[in-house]
Amino acid sequence: MTDTADRQELTAAEARPPLATVGVGVIAAASAAVLVFSTSRYDYFGDELYFLAAGRRPSFGYADQGPVLPMLAWSMDTIAPGNFFVLRLPVVALTVLGIVLCAVIARELGGAAATQVLAALGYATSPFLLLQGKMLTTNAVDTVLWVIITWLVVRWVRTRRDRLLLCAALVTAVDMQVKWLIPFFWIGVAVSSLIFGPRELMRRPLLWFGGVIVVAATAPSLIWQARNDWPQLSMGEVISGEQGILGGRVLFVPLAVLLAGYLGAVLLVCGVWALLHNASLRPYRFLGVTLLILVAVFLVIGGRIYYVAGMFGVVLAAGAVGLVEFAGRLNLAPRRMVSVAGVMLAAMATGYVLWSTPWRDAAHVEPPADGAEAAINIGVYGEFGWPELTSAVRQANESLSAAERADAVIVTDTYWQASALDQFDRDRLPPIYSPSRGFGYFGMPPDNAPAVIAVGVNDAFLHWDFDHVEPVAKVDSRIGYPGNTQNVTVWKCTGLRHPWSQVWPTWMHL
Repeated sequence: MTDTADRQELTAAEARPPLATVGVGVIAAASAAVLVFSTSRYDYFGDELYFLAAGRRPSFGYADQGPVLPMLAWSMDTIAPGNFFVLRLPVVALTVLGIVLCAVIARELGGAAATQVLAALGYATSPFLLLQGKMLTTNAVDTVLWVIITWLVVRWVRTRRDRLLLCAALVTAVDMQVKWLIPFFWIGVAVSSLIFGPRELMRRPLLWFGGVIVVAATAPSLIWQARNDWPQLSMGEVISGEQGILGGRVLFVPLAVLLAGYLGAVLLVCGVWALLHNASLRPYRFLGVTLLILVAVFLVIGGRIYYVAGMFGVVLAAGAVGLVEFAGRLNLAPRRMVSVAGVMLAAMATGYVLWSTPWRDAAHVEPPADGAEAAINIGVYGEFGWPELTSAVRQANESLSAAERADAVIVTDTYWQASALDQFDRDRLPPIYSPSRGFGYFGMPPDNAPAVIAVGVNDAFLHWDFDHVEPVAKVDSRIGYPGNTQNVTVWKCTGLRHPWSQVWPTWMHL
């Protein structure tokens, strides 16, 4: 009887899911719940509207990103037209996958259950890493694709199965259709692995075969860029200028670390140290060096602080491994102190990420005090003001005479404005154009338009290019993004002095 009972107890224990699976599963489920709540709030984000507009104009290339997000946006809008919640579900799934893979990477690095849970918690309590998954943006998708690629590279280091490198190349090919940042990762990996090992990584035939696939898949976008004077490269100067709002190069490193959140920042610093110094992580040292190379490169070229976030998954996992190893070498009392501090830090990080969710009712969201505050909180303010914008432009259109309305066009100052009008009222408004970013490459107005409704365009330009310019409406939503849905004048313009084929190139801007 005793033997039978022991066998039954052992069988029941084996049937129970491992502790790591339960812990990571709880964190992933809680994160999914937070994201589902967050995606249901407010309205479309400006970039989401642009992806929808781009998806209605399919192309192998766009001025500021690849075709993956426009096609994804078009697909989700086809499934549920006009539903921003459904539009965002793929990014919710990807973000939760990033959390799980962070734990899986910790396991690949030799971490036990507690280490895996700590790694997942570090990723999930980063307001940036988690809450970027509440809307469809290039960085939300790009970050998780980097996590997948780094997981495949880490697993190759442990197993030496070359098909993993081919899989990493295939994911890279997809990521090249989202953003052009992933080549910097591979350059960093090539340099660091040749110096610190494993040197055979760069000699694997399947890796180079995968590189050929990446180039072939990217060729259509490269051809489009070449035919349009490489606007993607010109975006670098624009982005570098925008970084000045967030402190520019001076604050690049501290702000990049703070992106990881309270717990994540500690794990990130520990992860870099562990990758560079811990004997157990010696085979993966090149990944720590790769992060440092990426920081240096993006610091020099003026990249955005979140450009390095794709490396956070593997470094957070390494930090969890290093921190648990460090605690294991301590005596009982110091180990308990470290554990208590870790629990308190995790609680603070969890509380902060929950506070950062869009829990406020729209009526209680305060307007931005200035442009800098709006830029810092662009994910919030960029979701407001579209009904007011649409209403004002519709009012301006109704102010035109019947003859003017028959062939009139709308020209907006920003691609957000054009995309919003294209999404919400394109069937009732004149054709919509904008010289801003990617929208400027969708086409220019016809030369025979008798009247132009200009939304937010600098009146100096208007008075220079038109005989008659008069304000006919105003957009000034209580909360919104300055220059897009706040303090925006809608003008009626007639008497274009030069054909649009001459005017349009002077108006286009990134």
